[in-house]
Amino acid sequence: MSNKINAIRGMNDCLPKDSHLWLSLEKIIFDTFIAYGFKNIRTPVVEKTDTFCRAIGQTTDIVEKEMYTWTDSNGDLLSLRPENTAGVVRAMIEHNLPREGIQKVFYQGAMFRHERPQKGRYRQFHQIGAEVFGAHSAKSDAELIAITHSLWQNLGLKNITLEINTLGSNEARANYRSVLVDYFTQHKDQLDEDSTRRLTTNPLRILDSKNEDLQSLIEAAPKLMAHLDEESAKHFDTFKAYLECMDIPYVINTRLVRGLDYYNRTVFEWTTTDLGAQATICAGGRYDGLVEKMGGNPCPSVGFALGLERLILLIQEQNLSITDDPLSAYIVALGDEAQIKSLQIAEQLHAALPTLILYNDITMGSFKSQFKKADKANADFAIILGEEELNNNQVAIKPLKGQGEQQAMRIEDAINYLKGQI
Repeated sequence: MSNKINAIRGMNDCLPKDSHLWLSLEKIIFDTFIAYGFKNIRTPVVEKTDTFCRAIGQTTDIVEKEMYTWTDSNGDLLSLRPENTAGVVRAMIEHNLPREGIQKVFYQGAMFRHERPQKGRYRQFHQIGAEVFGAHSAKSDAELIAITHSLWQNLGLKNITLEINTLGSNEARANYRSVLVDYFTQHKDQLDEDSTRRLTTNPLRILDSKNEDLQSLIEAAPKLMAHLDEESAKHFDTFKAYLECMDIPYVINTRLVRGLDYYNRTVFEWTTTDLGAQATICAGGRYDGLVEKMGGNPCPSVGFALGLERLILLIQEQNLSITDDPLSAYIVALGDEAQIKSLQIAEQLHAALPTLILYNDITMGSFKSQFKKADKANADFAIILGEEELNNNQVAIKPLKGQGEQQAMRIEDAINYLKGQI
């Protein structure tokens, strides 16, 4: 009987062979956010359950069915974060950051939802998101779109569509909810079990149903656009004007409502046709009432989150290369004295060439076996330390990819030689 322990279903390892792609993607995203004036914020993975119940909404699928929740030893009800906007809002309020002016922050990390795992949808998944606090104009909404649009271009992604909608003010949304409930109640016999439940809890989510049998009924439902308040309509028109002046194409999707209760006015999703059912790679919108709802002073806010797993899948599906290949070298050392000297030389190289990837052999094998390791590591050069090199206070540089002949030189000259290859 095996005692092997496996990972929890839907919580996956990121193996060394894949880490270069993950790190490259994260760096491109972080650099893009920083270039737009955003600063990093990091919040705990575990929060009080009420943080999410108050923010996300008691009747959402996340709170009702998907959160990992338990009672702590002191009686507190705690949850693993299913998303990070609520935690960031809690931090903003707790540290009173909006009093310092507009806050532009980005976060990254693991989120957790207990749902059936499938490709592109996991129980532990990773998001990077951006949030803006204290800006009420449509210009801040449009800047978030500009950031994501710039990011897709930096990554070389294709076949991506921006879908936008407006949910209006909280009052307009409440009025529309009543209209929607009346409409679907008249056709209650056509609703499936899930939509019947949502009719009394979260009727707007019926519009997002993927049940093919309901599509004609949903299509004929009253549109929120017809029930917008004047200020929200103006906000949406201004938002569209900003997108048009930046030449960012968009599609208005009146069925786009998002699954979280805190959204108002602008909502958006970036979708692709290349990932099957998991079409959304980035989504967000405005949540002007959330800070006040969670105990802070009124503070207009807008943000988005993108899923790293789906972006990785899309990059692979489109066969894109986003990783660079820094210069690399493998130190081949033979004998005890050479092994000791190799660490000294490695430190000199790291200090002088911080971007050089340096493999210092630790197998203590023969020259032949060490060169095999260098080939397996796909190193550009071998730095050889043998008896002759030690006696002459030199190293030998051997190109491994046809860049020239092997040369013996002092370590200072070797550093200059490798600098010339970067």
